[in-house]
Amino acid sequence: MTPITRRRLQHFSANRRGFWSLWIFLILFFISLFAEGIANDKPLLVIFGERVIFPIFETIPETEYGGEFATEAEYRDEFVRDLIENKGKIYWSLIPYSYDTINYDLPSAAPSGPTTENWLGTDDQGRDVVARLIYGFRISVLFGLVLTILSSIVGVAAGAVQGYFGGRVDILGQRFIEIWSGLPVLFLLIILSSFVEPNFWWLLLIMLLFSWMGLVGVVRAEFLRGRNLEYVRAARALGLSHGRIMFRHILPNAMVATMTFMPFILSGSITTLTALDFLGFGLPPGSASLGELLAQGKANLHAPWLGISGFAVIALQLSLLVFIGEAVRDAFDPRHNA
Repeated sequence: MTPITRRRLQHFSANRRGFWSLWIFLILFFISLFAEGIANDKPLLVIFGERVIFPIFETIPETEYGGEFATEAEYRDEFVRDLIENKGKIYWSLIPYSYDTINYDLPSAAPSGPTTENWLGTDDQGRDVVARLIYGFRISVLFGLVLTILSSIVGVAAGAVQGYFGGRVDILGQRFIEIWSGLPVLFLLIILSSFVEPNFWWLLLIMLLFSWMGLVGVVRAEFLRGRNLEYVRAARALGLSHGRIMFRHILPNAMVATMTFMPFILSGSITTLTALDFLGFGLPPGSASLGELLAQGKANLHAPWLGISGFAVIALQLSLLVFIGEAVRDAFDPRHNA
């Protein structure tokens, strides 16, 4: 580890708000990665006679337990549970509902309020809110991470080419970005959604077409400054290729500014997905979505637990990312390091 990297880590750790926000965010994201083991309408473990079965990984027909149907066993059915418990035992997850599981035994009409069975109540379709929050948190973070990484790669490459070659390449690139950034993204999504049903990868591709421009200006400025430095001129005199000079000699310096922007790009990607889901142009209907939960809260003002729970999770998520971004920005600030 170089002394500069060590100093940056020390400055990041000294920002207690950003340091603890990083740990809290990582813990929450790590927990959400195992959502199927925390919230699932299938048991984690079934001991039936001498067999040990993991229903979340295996598809077991009802006939294996002595039932009548050759289809997958419905473990929430009281008849199936009695068949299993006569010869074994069922071990459920902490929340016995998945994000799309409908609870037909509600104490009141959906959306029903919080109970000991549904800790934050249910939505207007009888689905458990806690389960949908866990799955929605995971898919929003994964979407944001993938979009941030891909858009950073494209944006850094475009900014590097513009800044390094300059001249006509830079002018044409800037004019293209000005035209491309002026396109109405939301209108394009509405039009395209009428032809193709949106899904995770479809939305990712559409958002990637417009999100890469956020880093172009920063990287372009670093390359415009760095291409005339002495070590770059020396590398050209030694006969090094343009690609090697760009990505081995100038890019490491440009990545300092890029790294400070990435947490904010991630929070912006999550906000965009949430907004699209709220408007109904995001993930397919029925998917675990924080934006869809907010839309349900807006449509069901008599069920405040929907809007409050969705807002709390999104506010916590974005606040943690902003605090992390501020700590990263301070850690990479050369004036701070001095």
